[in-house]
Amino acid sequence: MSEPTSAPHRTREKHRASWLRILLPVVLILAWLVAAGLGGPLFGKVSEVSSNDQTTYLPASAEATEVQALLGDFNDSEAIPAIAVFVGDTELTDAQKTVITDAVTAAPDTEGVSADVSPALPSEDGRAMQAFIPISSDADLGDTVDALGELLRSAAPDGVTVYITGPAGFSADLVAGFAGIDGLLLGVALLAVLVILVLVYRSLLLPVVVLSTSLFALCVALLTVWWLAEAGILLLSGQTQGILFILVIGAATDYSLLFVSRFREELRVTHDTGAAVMTAWKGSFEPIVASGGTVIAGLLCLLLSDLKSNSTLGPVASIGIVFAMLAALTLLPSLLLLFGRAAFWPRRPKFEPEVVAAEDGMPSRGVWARLARTIRRRPRLIWVLTTVVLLAGTVGVTQLNASGVPQSDLVIGTSQARDGQVALGEHFPGGSGSPAYVVVPEASLQQAADVLLANDGVESVSVTASDSPSGSAPVTADGIQAVGAPGTPAPDPTVVDGDVMLQATLTDAADSDAAAATLRDLRVQLETINGLDALVGGVTATAVDTNDASIHDRNLIIPLILVVIMLILMLLLRSVLAPVLLIVTTVLSFGTALGVSALVFNGIFHFPGADPAVPLYGFVFLVALGIDYNIFLMTRVREESLKHGTRDGAMRGLAITGGVITSAGLVLAATFAALSVIPILFLVQLAFIVAFGVLLDTFVVRSLLVPALTYDLGRVIWWPSKLSRRPEETPR
Repeated sequence: MSEPTSAPHRTREKHRASWLRILLPVVLILAWLVAAGLGGPLFGKVSEVSSNDQTTYLPASAEATEVQALLGDFNDSEAIPAIAVFVGDTELTDAQKTVITDAVTAAPDTEGVSADVSPALPSEDGRAMQAFIPISSDADLGDTVDALGELLRSAAPDGVTVYITGPAGFSADLVAGFAGIDGLLLGVALLAVLVILVLVYRSLLLPVVVLSTSLFALCVALLTVWWLAEAGILLLSGQTQGILFILVIGAATDYSLLFVSRFREELRVTHDTGAAVMTAWKGSFEPIVASGGTVIAGLLCLLLSDLKSNSTLGPVASIGIVFAMLAALTLLPSLLLLFGRAAFWPRRPKFEPEVVAAEDGMPSRGVWARLARTIRRRPRLIWVLTTVVLLAGTVGVTQLNASGVPQSDLVIGTSQARDGQVALGEHFPGGSGSPAYVVVPEASLQQAADVLLANDGVESVSVTASDSPSGSAPVTADGIQAVGAPGTPAPDPTVVDGDVMLQATLTDAADSDAAAATLRDLRVQLETINGLDALVGGVTATAVDTNDASIHDRNLIIPLILVVIMLILMLLLRSVLAPVLLIVTTVLSFGTALGVSALVFNGIFHFPGADPAVPLYGFVFLVALGIDYNIFLMTRVREESLKHGTRDGAMRGLAITGGVITSAGLVLAATFAALSVIPILFLVQLAFIVAFGVLLDTFVVRSLLVPALTYDLGRVIWWPSKLSRRPEETPR
């Protein structure tokens, strides 16, 4: 028989436990503080490890990618071409042309501009001139384009307007558009979340605690992603960076809200803060991990994407979700353990176990309790009407034009490159400066050139020739033409591994639908030549191949995500029917959000269309994140159903989780809406779709449709688990 434990020994054990309770959270907080301190300074350095070049995101098998890899071999340069366009108010005089020529000749004096600047070429109408100015790939594109524009404008004669357009001009626009991600986007998102948290908690300290949890999670996620990108393991772009910021802030705050709700519940029945934290942790662990796991599973499905911009988003965003979960389950509990009830000041939770016992876990007052009673009375009418309204909203999907948008429309607002492209098209062939590159065997040069010249969408054809003063020579039906003084022999084409490179200047702007149609025609026509192995690349080809890959990804990944999430829900809820219904309601919500968004994009904002990836990204975030709220609800409904039966459990789950889930939905909608401050069409459209969809999910699907459907079906919703065979309570 063991000896009874002595009083001094029990005292020592008590002190040891007390110290451990203080030491563990302090260690966790310090660990997060150090990691966040290392990640914080990287906010201004993401551009060092990111790229917005579309070609780098295409699959290696795409024709545009293969041609891009060969460009340096033919041109001995990886410079990005800028097109300087000079437009006069009237026909340009000889004196004005001379001044413009001198200004172009001085362009290489600008830091970052290569020496291979073309002469300024006049238009047929005599009102404009253009020059092709290569910018070094190592230069800071935005600064170089700005400096070049300032130089040429200051040197241009009176009455002449100068534009910088072409690939370099549009890339500079994108760089400028993404410039606000580190500061403006993050500031707007954090401010929006702070305002919502203050209104929800009516506390000064708790919003800071929750927001600190989210910000620390983002800093550590950024630290991890930055070094992986630096090592070449991950690809980063401004688009991925913006989504990472928003996703981590929104998800970490949502998980924190769930934990705080459980913690506040426990403080009403216990004085022991440590016990309240531990009980809240146990009650929150499963839904937080299940929700985060669902989002991660959906995101990792993007790894199967052909487009690297999609496939790299999967692991980048998943890393963010992992740290969002870790922060909500380690840092937040540690902070709440130290602050205790003071975290809620001035509205500290009261210790009122008798009130909780009288409520029996079911709030009797408040909007959610009243809504639960309404659903009890008319469950079938509510879910049928809700479904009809949502189905009506999906009709607008037919109006969504998600076949791609011109590069000139990617940036919202004023754009010098877009204005320059318009001016270029008015006085020169629209594809000037952004030709289609066609790589063919040397023996088939003339045959391929004849195909190009016969196409109405092609203005002219030239061949890369290193011994030509301009680096290329025109090709006509009579062969390669001489460049220079009469009698000069025609230059020899540059040959690389037996291949030559033709350049086809298109009649339409390189990013237009007409140019895309011409390029597709050229590929088909070149394939009809027996034995000709041709590759077609360039700006237009990159856009075409990107759209094709994006459509392929959308058709493959959306069904896959549905299957993966459904399997996770089946494991979580120990049911088959409930997950199927939850997926159906979430997809219905997504369809409505997309339909309404299409009507808004077309009728109110008059957007030119949408990228094919917009529905895919909208689906990933709305289904993966929208299902979170159903997980929060249904895990609590199942918990209550085990005690009180399914119908009572459904109403209890709704009444108990209504406030916290609605707050979480508002936070997530606000954070995604913050994406709209970045003037990039893709992000603005994604912001609206996800923000509207989350609100729809929060206030309609999770508040009305799912509870009413669950109540109407009763215990059968848990089929085939044992819970579906339990005696059901009498409907009320």
